[in-house]
Amino acid sequence: MPGNTFGDLFKITTFGESHGKAIGVVIDGCPSGLFLDVNFIQEALDQRRPGTNPFVSPREEKDLVEVISGVYGDRTTGAPITLMIKNKGFDSKPYTALENIYRPGHANFTYLEKFGIFDPNGGGRASARETASRVAAGAVASLILKEYGIEIKAYLTQVGPIKCEAYDLEDSKIFCSDSKKQKAILELLKELIEQGDSIGGIVTGIIKKLPIGLGEPVFDRFEAKLAQAMLSIPATKGFEIGEGFESVNRQGSNFNDPLILKENNIAFLTNNAGGTLGGITNGEDVIFKTVFKPTSSIKKKQTSVSFDKETVEFQLDQKAKHDPCVAIRGVPVVKAMAALVTCDFLLKARLDCLNEKPYSKNSSCFHVISSISNPRP
Repeated sequence: MPGNTFGDLFKITTFGESHGKAIGVVIDGCPSGLFLDVNFIQEALDQRRPGTNPFVSPREEKDLVEVISGVYGDRTTGAPITLMIKNKGFDSKPYTALENIYRPGHANFTYLEKFGIFDPNGGGRASARETASRVAAGAVASLILKEYGIEIKAYLTQVGPIKCEAYDLEDSKIFCSDSKKQKAILELLKELIEQGDSIGGIVTGIIKKLPIGLGEPVFDRFEAKLAQAMLSIPATKGFEIGEGFESVNRQGSNFNDPLILKENNIAFLTNNAGGTLGGITNGEDVIFKTVFKPTSSIKKKQTSVSFDKETVEFQLDQKAKHDPCVAIRGVPVVKAMAALVTCDFLLKARLDCLNEKPYSKNSSCFHVISSISNPRP
């Protein structure tokens, strides 16, 4: 089964299944000498883990991270870093009756057609449980980005028809930044839980204080890699950067971002492009959205087909775990994947600059390095 590795220079490979002994990630390409703050990684995992409030899956997992390799005395050695999270809070019994049924909205049909075998317990490798590994790796990437002053934020900005703005709000269990809209969302989620149903959502990500020059023309555009990262997250169905799909309603005269002088530096009056031009970061915030479909695991009755090609009435066991809106726990995953993409491009830019001598003001490396605050030697 290929497709378990992401990244070029800062490269991650995740492993494990939903109801297996453990899940985890191997990180290759992390620079040596980085202080690996395990508490920071754990805090990121705590934001994603289930069982934290009534509006996410009740599966009880502590998601305690263990550092297995690649670290000596709290500092990275440059060797592959292995982070492992043991699975403890799963119950496979509710999935026994589903073993020979194609589950609506799930991957067991395509996995069985492609591989001839599928682990039905919690979705196996296709489960969103795998994303905990990404969050752990993304936290390591974020530690590197912090060295350069780069920040990444992510917010829940829509659940069903309810929209809210993207700005900080402390103590929001669902990452919603609007207290009034949050109340409406929670009421909607309560109704869905009672009905045994689910709904979709949108997560907005913002990458701040980026240098100019990250990303490559044509196929390795910054937003292209970002789109790949976001659409690799389970349950995602859409991606946009900047004004995205709204741009179809605009004319060029009110969509183009005018260039201006700001404190004798070139900047942009607006940011409709979302922080990139020609696939390369332009110094503005990179702003993007990721769309999550309604959670596939619902408790309402549905029609399906058995492996014996008989029409069956399908219903998930009432003890099975599910999220009424998977986009909620998707917020820290979006943040993690954005960190992985940004870190990969940043390290590649730094490597290019180290190999290019002498530096000159006409060098693309000069612009990248000169706009990074306090780069690590």
